Amino acid sequence: MTDNARWHRLDIGAALDRLESRPEGLAASAAAERLRRYGANAIVEQARRPPWRMLLDQFRDFMILVLIAAAVIAGLVGEPQDSIAIVVIVLLNAILGAVQEFRAERAVAALRRMAVPATAVLRDGAARTIAADDLVPGDVVLLEAGNAVPADLRLIEAAELAADESTLTGESRPVDKSTAPLPAERLPLGDRTNLAFKGTLITRGRGLGLVVATGMQTEIGRIAGMLQGAELVRTPLQRRLGRFGRRLAIAILGICALILVAGLLRGEPPVLMFLTAVSLAVAAIPEALPAVITVSLAFGAAKMSRQHVLIRRLPAVETLGSVTYICADKTGTLTENRMRLERLMIGDDVYDGLGQAGGEMARVLGQALALSNEVRTGSDGEPVGEPTEVALYQAATAAGIDKAEHEAALPRIAELPFDSTRKRMSTLHRDGAAVRLFCKGAPESVLPRCRDWLGGGALDIDGMLGRAERLADEGYRVLALACRRLDAVPTPLDDGVEDRLSLLGLVALVDPPRDGVEAAVAECMTAGITPVMITGDHPGTAKAIALRLGICGAGDRVLTGRDLEQMSADRFAQEAERARVYARVSPKQKIDIVQALQRRGQFAAMTGDGVNDAPALKMADIGVAMGKKGTDVAREAADMVLLDDNFTTIVSAVREGRRIYDNIRKFVNYTMSSNAGEIWTLFLAPFLGLPIPLLPIHILWINLVTDGLPGLAFAAEPADRGVMHRPPRPPDESIFANGIWQHIIWVGLFIGGLAIASQAWAYGRGAAHWQTEVFTVLTLSQLFHALSVRSERESLFSIGILGNRAMLAAVLFTVGLQLLVIYLPAANAIFRTQPLPPLDLAVCFALASLTLAAVEFEKWLARRGLIYRSQGGDGRPPR
Repeated sequence: MTDNARWHRLDIGAALDRLESRPEGLAASAAAERLRRYGANAIVEQARRPPWRMLLDQFRDFMILVLIAAAVIAGLVGEPQDSIAIVVIVLLNAILGAVQEFRAERAVAALRRMAVPATAVLRDGAARTIAADDLVPGDVVLLEAGNAVPADLRLIEAAELAADESTLTGESRPVDKSTAPLPAERLPLGDRTNLAFKGTLITRGRGLGLVVATGMQTEIGRIAGMLQGAELVRTPLQRRLGRFGRRLAIAILGICALILVAGLLRGEPPVLMFLTAVSLAVAAIPEALPAVITVSLAFGAAKMSRQHVLIRRLPAVETLGSVTYICADKTGTLTENRMRLERLMIGDDVYDGLGQAGGEMARVLGQALALSNEVRTGSDGEPVGEPTEVALYQAATAAGIDKAEHEAALPRIAELPFDSTRKRMSTLHRDGAAVRLFCKGAPESVLPRCRDWLGGGALDIDGMLGRAERLADEGYRVLALACRRLDAVPTPLDDGVEDRLSLLGLVALVDPPRDGVEAAVAECMTAGITPVMITGDHPGTAKAIALRLGICGAGDRVLTGRDLEQMSADRFAQEAERARVYARVSPKQKIDIVQALQRRGQFAAMTGDGVNDAPALKMADIGVAMGKKGTDVAREAADMVLLDDNFTTIVSAVREGRRIYDNIRKFVNYTMSSNAGEIWTLFLAPFLGLPIPLLPIHILWINLVTDGLPGLAFAAEPADRGVMHRPPRPPDESIFANGIWQHIIWVGLFIGGLAIASQAWAYGRGAAHWQTEVFTVLTLSQLFHALSVRSERESLFSIGILGNRAMLAAVLFTVGLQLLVIYLPAANAIFRTQPLPPLDLAVCFALASLTLAAVEFEKWLARRGLIYRSQGGDGRPPR
């Protein structure tokens, strides 16, 4: 494997010899040795930041640097205790931030590892599936339509093979591939038609390719080596909060300046006032919010992966809560993707299976079912292939027709593959001196090309089309099978060979709905989400399944691809909001459906599995690819991948997405209200004739312990009971909507009022510990607030104090830390605290608990519609 190897010039034998390989692939032992020699078939990513760099980056924030400068000043002016304490708390904050970031990166890296694609190779002469990273030079790779090419390959077989190489060449048209050597010494990539390149897409046909380059030695690897790392994309929520944080910083700095000036005018020590103002600014500005959001989204994505949802782009977690339409493929997503043949129609006779039929037509029909497919036997002995073809193969096998025996007697010599335009496929087989053609496909595509029944019987094409239509109306997928004898394979081989066919019969197959889908559809509707079925199947089949699942009613219209072609853009947009079932649509029309919904202000999720689905997946607000039957192309284009291909998993993901977003709102609500309480305490006390109530060390301690464990515990909060009983959230809705900003203002004032009340009570009595009392009331009030905002609407006593054990443990642990600061002599010296008498400690707890009572009263008023009634922009029940 050398950079200057001209693989396109070598014939197949020479290429195999150079790599010491064979058409049946490498031995497993040889592959393992080469993997050690050449390394993984992976594009080297930009080096991730080491943990020490994550820790160092925590000190890049402007306010943290100001705080460090304040610590230095404190040490220079003779306040070493303050200086040491500030440095220690800054370090603790930095360690906490670095740990959060490290854990988030590990979660994201785990998701990336799960997304490593698999590829089919020949090893020891047998087909097996391995991780694409484990490919080595000399491996023989199996290719088929929909695959991403996993390495640079010299093609050794190519049947109607074509590849989209636009990622490398910019040429949008697929390139037809061949196996013949090319004599030119140097050729542009686009002209090396006997090679396939890593990262390009197989759009048609099938073939075999010899791996000639892997990893950074591939063409795309060389390009990757020249590229610089791109910046991480911040989520929309992060950007909104970042903008809010900058505006808030300006306001807080203004307030801090006022507090500084007011203290100086009162005769307070300048150093103390400077440290107080800086500490308050650092504590009040939520500079860590974007990092917390990323951590929450990453952990949420990791949790979703355990529920069979692979999140490829973190913003998808946030935006799931806004989905209003879920446009789902019928086959495999709403149904089991396990087709079975239930009816067989030959002439005027109807059978439940091939074994019940007899005669020449049934015999030849059995041959067609067994031979005209791409089904192969997997390593477990089970048939592997497209579900419809597997069903036909299994029907033939059940009737005693052995595919291997018939392949020996009627070997395949040519084929016309299926595509969405022709809606049929044909295979040609050597039958003695003649050629036997088998054709199967949609009745409307095959029947018009038939002239009679096999044996010469008269054929009523319109009558057979009507019978196929009635079967489709019952929910069956109907195929017509026909045959023709030829003297030889015509040149060129085109659609003309499928004329003058003899009909063999109609087969009716059914793909039953998956378990749980009907309940998931009902849950969608309760949550204000409209499920939509999109399929290339017959309209009758689509509607029958949709009726069974509750997606549509008996009187609802099914829109077909032909209907969509005849509609204006405005009419289409109107119909799109009402339509529940689309049938016989092309991949291009999937994009039209998404755009029509988006023009009406809807937020659409679109599922897909094929190469041609990729544009629609990219266009959708959330693209959802299938993990089992999906192609590599679809998975690359999607925001999330369903590892079990199940519609119910999408609904579970929406529920989880709403939970994550709600918990982010709760954290924002909690931390902003807490910060506001500290600001009001320091701002109002001097104007009421009271001394500065807190020292800088107190402010920093409160910020550390209340925003630390209790803040992170919100990520473990279960979903609200009504999370799927409210309409979706508008994507542009502010995180402070629906009463949050009002809550932050009044709770901040309330907590500040409690702290000042405790100060006035203790200071008025001449108690030496008055500052410790204010310090304790502020800390405990914020902890009670954390418990109360676990639900925006439901009472804490309704959801249960044990409903989030992580939160309860965090609150109790933080209370314990606060008591140590109050009663531990060593901590008294550091934090300038004094032990509180039992009565004063009880008063602190009593005053702080009023925060819980006040918020519970607010929620009681909101549940009765007495407040926040105008905050229903998303239809969400009021807080």
